[in-house]
Amino acid sequence: MLQQKEEQILVVFPHPDDEAFGVSGTLAQYANAGVPITYACLTLGEMGRNLGTPAFATRESLPLVRKEELIKSAEAIGIKDLRMMGLRDKTVEFEDDEKMVQMITDLIDELHPTLIITFYPNYAVHPDHEATARAVVRAVRRIEEAKRPRLYGVAFANDTLEGLGEPDITNDIRDVKEQKMASMKAHSSQTGWIIQEEEKRQAEGDTAESNWFTDEAFYSYRWDKDFENKF
Repeated sequence: MLQQKEEQILVVFPHPDDEAFGVSGTLAQYANAGVPITYACLTLGEMGRNLGTPAFATRESLPLVRKEELIKSAEAIGIKDLRMMGLRDKTVEFEDDEKMVQMITDLIDELHPTLIITFYPNYAVHPDHEATARAVVRAVRRIEEAKRPRLYGVAFANDTLEGLGEPDITNDIRDVKEQKMASMKAHSSQTGWIIQEEEKRQAEGDTAESNWFTDEAFYSYRWDKDFENKF
C-alpha cells in the first residue's frame, strides 16, 4: 500500500481501539514515511463492556481511561492530529444522518485527504461502525467523482468473503509489529486478553502465517456497487 504516495490521510472510526485492531500497522508505516494522518474518533467508547483484565476501571472512570488510552495509541502509531469528535458511544446510529454527513464533509473540506479509511458499510457488524461507514461514504459520494479521495474500508462481518470477495489490498506490517503491539497495549482496558493470547502464542512457538501482527486487509470502496442508490 505504501507504494501509493499519499498527501494526507483521514481515518474515521467510532471507538477508541478501532484503529488498533485493523489499521494501526498500516498507519504506522505511513506515519514513519512522514505522511500526515488525522484520526477522527467519534466517541470515547464510554459504554465499553470491558473494564480491564483484571478490572482496573469503573463505569464512572472508563471515559477518562479510554481517552488516555486513545491518546497513547495515537502516539504509538505516530498520529499527530487526533480529533475527539464528542459523540456518545452506542448512540452514533441514532445521530441525525445529515449531521453525520456534514461532520465528515467538514473534515474533508479542511484536510483535503487523498485517502480516507473507515469501515465498509454493511460489513462492519456493530451499529456504531455501520453508522460511521454510511456517513463517510455519503460524504465522499457528494464529491465530484474525478476529485474524490480514495476510500478504503475495513470489513469483518461473517459474510464478508461471500459479499465482497477477497480484499484487494493486503498490507504486510511485520516491519511495524512493535508499533502495532504498542497501539493495542495502549488500549489495555479493552485488549488485555488479546495481548495475553498473543504473548502465549509466541511463547508456544506458533508460526501461523497470518495474524493481526503480520498483515492488514482493506477493500477499495466499490462505487459501482454502492450500498445505496442515493441519499
